[in-house]
Amino acid sequence: MEPDVIQIAPYVAKEEDFGPQLITLKSTNNVKELQTYLRDKTTSRSDFIFYADRLIRLVVEEGLNLLPYQKCKVTTPTGHEYQGLKYEKGNCGVSIIRSGEAMEQGLQNCCGPIRIGKILIQSDADTHEARVLYSNFPPEFSSRKVLLMYPIMSTGNTVTKAMNVLKNHEVKEKNVILLNLFCTPRAVKSLISSFPGISIVTTEVHPVAPNHFGQKYFGTE
Repeated sequence: MEPDVIQIAPYVAKEEDFGPQLITLKSTNNVKELQTYLRDKTTSRSDFIFYADRLIRLVVEEGLNLLPYQKCKVTTPTGHEYQGLKYEKGNCGVSIIRSGEAMEQGLQNCCGPIRIGKILIQSDADTHEARVLYSNFPPEFSSRKVLLMYPIMSTGNTVTKAMNVLKNHEVKEKNVILLNLFCTPRAVKSLISSFPGISIVTTEVHPVAPNHFGQKYFGTE
């Protein structure tokens, strides 16, 4: 007999449900297709990586809109002046190992040689409590804008631990931008409640998160 199929009911989360800290990508047909491939159990690993990288790129580019810019003037090849914008200095990335590392290349593709720190958090086998095992950050990163990378957020516990590490290093909440692919309403509410200054960029808020992401992306299923 075929196993019962669990239906994932449609769920629409409006930004105003969680406040201005949450930014959700517009649900275009392109975004929905990418999300579908990542949730489909029949998607091959090579296709999974391809579609994941595409979705990560969209999230990274949306997150870059939240960085500080300054006006600048350049001269075009035809000798005309153009009034434009450029990033202010002082941005860095921090990935939560291991799934967060899947987003590093997307960030570097958009920002070039941006400095990236890492945080390793694992759950205790007996108590299931998340513990910080390792962290390494760029010099003077406490004064930088931090693009925190973690693709799947079900409870918010891991990101909460990471945020506590950042705050212990004197990083201000308002300087943290979480780059995320899928998160649950529970996780968003928990994170915003604990860190009201944080910004979250995601593609979808849904009660069912694709928790197989890291295993599928890195081939550790």
